[in-house]
Amino acid sequence: MRRREAGKPWVLSVVSLLLALILVTASFSELLLPKSGKKTKKDNDLTVDYSHMDQGYVMVKAAKSKKKLKVRVKKGDKTLTYDLNTNGTYEVFPLQYGEGKYTFTLYKNVSGKKYSEEGKVAITAKMSDPLMAFLYPNQYVAYDEKTACVKEAEELCKDLEGDQKKIFKTICEYMRTHFAYDYIKSVSVKSGTLPDIEGAWKKHMGICQDLAAIMVAMLRSQGVPARLDIGTLNASLYHAWVTAVVDGEEKLFDPTAALNAVNKEDTYTLERYY
Repeated sequence: MRRREAGKPWVLSVVSLLLALILVTASFSELLLPKSGKKTKKDNDLTVDYSHMDQGYVMVKAAKSKKKLKVRVKKGDKTLTYDLNTNGTYEVFPLQYGEGKYTFTLYKNVSGKKYSEEGKVAITAKMSDPLMAFLYPNQYVAYDEKTACVKEAEELCKDLEGDQKKIFKTICEYMRTHFAYDYIKSVSVKSGTLPDIEGAWKKHMGICQDLAAIMVAMLRSQGVPARLDIGTLNASLYHAWVTAVVDGEEKLFDPTAALNAVNKEDTYTLERYY
């Protein structure tokens, strides 16, 4: 039996459901992509662009550095820690926990595992629909209009505009029939490695997070809100899978299980999502 995250489930409010249905009937010929704006907050080396927080994302950057950087995002009792690039350019992070106060704290590596705080910014996010956070690319699900899987999704679903059930089914079947699980990478990948959408696409092979990220990118590009879920199987095996909202209903699909690389009857415990 599949188990979800402890605490509050990913439940749609009436307003969110109505907005989701509006999204379904809209045309998604124009890919939703993040962009910077004029609303920014800065503290020391940290800058947060919150111009489009109503769309469910912010953009974060730090001053150029030769040292490793991390940004910690906190909302209530939820805390996520990301690696941040050192070249001084923006990266996109989702506001996946909905409206409310988010605090972003920048840390710079001093030596070994020691980090110093280099800036802190807080914003209060307001958004019309929390599902928008799952319709844009971000650091974990990185793509644009030139990404191969996005182009493939457009071709696969060109006659299915607005039909979320058929889009979801079509992309699930594509993942099941066109990919293989990369067993070699699964035993050699380093902790903290981000999903590699382009690399896995070229080989049509990847580990769980690569396959899940590809599927999420394809769904989002076609207007289907989708999450990259990360947690454990049977409370022990680190794993990634997909949850999509299809016509207001949550649908879980595990590309790795579809390829028989894990047991389809395993118990899923959600820890975080992007």
